Amino acid sequence: MFDILVYLYETYYRPDACPEPEALAKKLSAVGFDDVEISEALVWLNDLTAMAGVEHSLTAASTGMRIYVEEERDVLGTDAIGFIQFLESAKVLTPLQREIVIERALSLEEAPVSLGQLKVIVLMLLWSQGKEPDALMFDDLFGADDDAPPRLLH
Repeated sequence: MFDILVYLYETYYRPDACPEPEALAKKLSAVGFDDVEISEALVWLNDLTAMAGVEHSLTAASTGMRIYVEEERDVLGTDAIGFIQFLESAKVLTPLQREIVIERALSLEEAPVSLGQLKVIVLMLLWSQGKEPDALMFDDLFGADDDAPPRLLH
């Protein structure tokens, strides 16, 4: 699924440049992605887009400290939680965006979520909102991880 998400990020500059889901599924299949993975990715992305489009002014202005419950710590792991906190302190993520990233990570059927997967989730959130991280943050988000082979941009 993450390969599909990265492919979408690299291929379509903006989310509104993507074709409709049916046409997109056909294109992804033609490129060689598995139908089950395509379906999972499109559902995941649709849920992300729905969440990312919601405005919550009270949550977005929050200055409180986020406490992670046990389930979240188990799924995310300390590296991912530390990275989320870093992104929030660097003003890359708002508190609302942080919550969307956490929810999308929890929706995966994998635990713990790798740091590479979390970075893709963050990129897809920013992409779905039409935002792009600055060049230095982009390098950090798309940089190589110890647990994943380096990603190449087209």
